[in-house]
Amino acid sequence: MVEQIVPITIAIVTGTGVLFNRVYSKLNDVDRRIDAVELRVAESYVSKADFNNALVKMEGHMVRIEEKLDKLVEKRCD
Repeated sequence: MVEQIVPITIAIVTGTGVLFNRVYSKLNDVDRRIDAVELRVAESYVSKADFNNALVKMEGHMVRIEEKLDKLVEKRCD
């Protein structure tokens, strides 16, 4: 009886080890892929500082356009 239990136990432990190793390997692969996607996304988007600089420049241009329009309206009304 013991001669049958020992090989069965070894087979179960080995099978469980192989299964956990494969699952861990797949999870590690998925983790690396997600990291790569995160890196690509981070490289593609503009930083907050750059966006704020562009927004400040655009606001400056809009203010100048508004001033020019105000001057045109004042000339028309006079």
